Amino acid sequence: MTDAVAAFRALHHGRAPGDPLVLPGPWDAASARAFEEAGFPALATPSAGVAASLGYEDGATPAGEMFAAVRRITRAVSVPVSADVEGGYGLAPKELVARVLEAGAVGVNLEDSRAGVLREPRAHADWLARVRAEAGDRLFLNARVDSFLRGVTDPEDAIARARLYVAAGADCVYPIGVPPAHLPLLRAEIAGPLNVAPLPGGPPVAELGRLGATRVTFGPGLLHRAMDAVRDIAGQLRRSS
Repeated sequence: MTDAVAAFRALHHGRAPGDPLVLPGPWDAASARAFEEAGFPALATPSAGVAASLGYEDGATPAGEMFAAVRRITRAVSVPVSADVEGGYGLAPKELVARVLEAGAVGVNLEDSRAGVLREPRAHADWLARVRAEAGDRLFLNARVDSFLRGVTDPEDAIARARLYVAAGADCVYPIGVPPAHLPLLRAEIAGPLNVAPLPGGPPVAELGRLGATRVTFGPGLLHRAMDAVRDIAGQLRRSS
């Protein structure tokens, strides 16, 4: 597992501008295999996509079901998988790390808001530091920064949070919902890899890389596209029956 984590971590470094690491988000074993067969070197599960595949609203998946879903995904592929486990489900760092590792993931995505409210950044950084201490080098830690998602438009808030999280041991920070125009500033002010998700109607992946993204993930976006295709098929079947 340590070798897999090291390989996953290495994918985030030495990347040329315009060539970010693209991590598709599988929601089940079948989608994970499809992304691996397409040649992607690693995957990153989206909690909202997994929730939808299990019949839950985003944020309502019981911890046990989320970890079981991640385990089914990691068993199905040979490439490294990072797991989005939302805010950690209230688990103590030791148990959280143990359950992520038991699920076979090499990385973890952790949010800094709860029930739609941003956590106090220093308290969250302290919690991330405890997660890092428990994980050691066994997990790649992606710290999500929810400032923009929660309506804070000043990029300095996201920058301040990201710096605290990097200092706490985060390998990568994820300012979800960041307007592309702010990416050069964040890239200049934040050390280490920067995770970005494309916005509807926003720049394509390569342009996000040129603006400063180190890696690109998609949240539940790929599941939504797949479901559009399923609905189209279902409509065709219904019309032909």
